[in-house]
Amino acid sequence: MLYPTADAWRVAPHRKVLVFGMSGLGKTHLAGLLRRSGDWFHYSIDYRIGTRYLGETIADNAKAEAMKVPFLRDLLLSDSIYIGSNITFENLHPVATWLGKPGDPAKGGLPMAEYANRQEAFRQAEIAALNDTAHFASRAQTLYGYDHFICDTGGSICEWVDASDPEDPLLTALSRECLLIWIKGDAAHQEKLIRRFDAAPKPMAYQPEFLSSVWSDYLDRKSLNETDVDPDAFIRETYAAALSHRQPRYEAMSHWGVTITADQIAALDGEQDFVDLIAGCLP
Repeated sequence: MLYPTADAWRVAPHRKVLVFGMSGLGKTHLAGLLRRSGDWFHYSIDYRIGTRYLGETIADNAKAEAMKVPFLRDLLLSDSIYIGSNITFENLHPVATWLGKPGDPAKGGLPMAEYANRQEAFRQAEIAALNDTAHFASRAQTLYGYDHFICDTGGSICEWVDASDPEDPLLTALSRECLLIWIKGDAAHQEKLIRRFDAAPKPMAYQPEFLSSVWSDYLDRKSLNETDVDPDAFIRETYAAALSHRQPRYEAMSHWGVTITADQIAALDGEQDFVDLIAGCLP
């Protein structure tokens, strides 16, 4: 690991970490806490995806919807209005909206072929953004003068790696640059996330093989055609399956770094608490 011992971590002039785990367990909360200390640069993978790799695509999708409204169409064609996404670290709704949900178009669903295309575009964008980590870690120090760096990943990082492969290209590159930290949730956290998602379902990125399997199974069990699927009903049911699918993948990734819990994140008061917490995970 980048910091083989607690002493190496404590005395390091430049601490660089990458946090991963289920969305909603505290990755962005931790990054914000460290950023507010003034010494940490926050690199958000989802923000990078939405601004650099899918920014134009997301804006074009919004423009396509606006073009269906005669009033807005005339304003767009005359360059009288500008449409763009207002993505922030805390508001990634434009990315999720573009990803969409499969199913009945009358309920806002996408054809599965289009949904799968968007999933693939997101996969490529996320891998590209993750591969930018080293660039931003260097940029944070040389350009902005930050001593420390945190990479805040999306929940789907585990879908694009093979943690059992000691030469996995993405994990090898990331672990060379940062200390990988799994934020682990327990069964109670998982139930809470499912309840929250059930109340307000949102689009997610899935491993292609997993998506194909759950989609086929859903259509068969419900005896539905693609255009009859309620998009929210499908992704509600799929979300819980996705959490179970991802848990062993996160656990396999944890062997590339260290593990802390969501409760430990919630208990942090500041940067020194975080430094002490990670030191306690190292020999």
